[in-house]
Amino acid sequence: MAEGVYISRKRDFVSIAREDYGAAVTPEWFDPDAWGAAAKPVTSGGRGGAWFVETEDMSAVLRKYLRGGFVARFSESNYLYLGEKRVRSFAEFRLLLKMHDEGFPVPRPIAASYRKTAIACYQGVILIERLKNSAPLADSIGDLSLNRWRALGETLRRFHDAGICHADLNCFNILVRDEGFYLIDFDKGEVKKKSTRAAPWKAANLARLRRSLERLNWPQEGAGDLQGRWLGLEEGYQGKTG
Repeated sequence: MAEGVYISRKRDFVSIAREDYGAAVTPEWFDPDAWGAAAKPVTSGGRGGAWFVETEDMSAVLRKYLRGGFVARFSESNYLYLGEKRVRSFAEFRLLLKMHDEGFPVPRPIAASYRKTAIACYQGVILIERLKNSAPLADSIGDLSLNRWRALGETLRRFHDAGICHADLNCFNILVRDEGFYLIDFDKGEVKKKSTRAAPWKAANLARLRRSLERLNWPQEGAGDLQGRWLGLEEGYQGKTG
């Protein structure tokens, strides 16, 4: 059964949180400066705007929504407001909550917020639980056996079979843990309602991951060659045992 959520509205600031946090969530939770020394910048992957938050009661990742590309020159963090259902931080929060409730390997969301910055603009922030003792796939390829690459393929196939499309599947948005793999950063992710086994978006997802791996320095000690590892991933994705 899906967890309940708690929504708070304070003038131009709106937040959504899991019920177990509820009214404890304040606007300060979404400000890295308010956490003081408890907030440390995340340095691996992405375009910045993320912090690890460590307190006695919580281990989390705080992430601001930042634009990339040409448009970032004009507005790094403002997005067009098209209604609360279209707010990116809220959409990602609800998608993560749904996937976590259904047993998918994703981080559990804590809270998300948006603040109106003008009549038609907003800024968004999300707070999710940190997956400790994990590392990005980009930093772990030298530690993965061929069987682990097959397991990664099986994990990706599980998401795809459920129609879950990750909008930016790359080697920094896959975390490696002893017990398996986790997908993170589901900004603009979605569940495709009508998705066939051979839907084009699935191949595009895998191709995006392949391109991100190709940009790494291969070969790495213990990693083997990319082609061999990718064939292992494909075997797992296709349900082959090797």
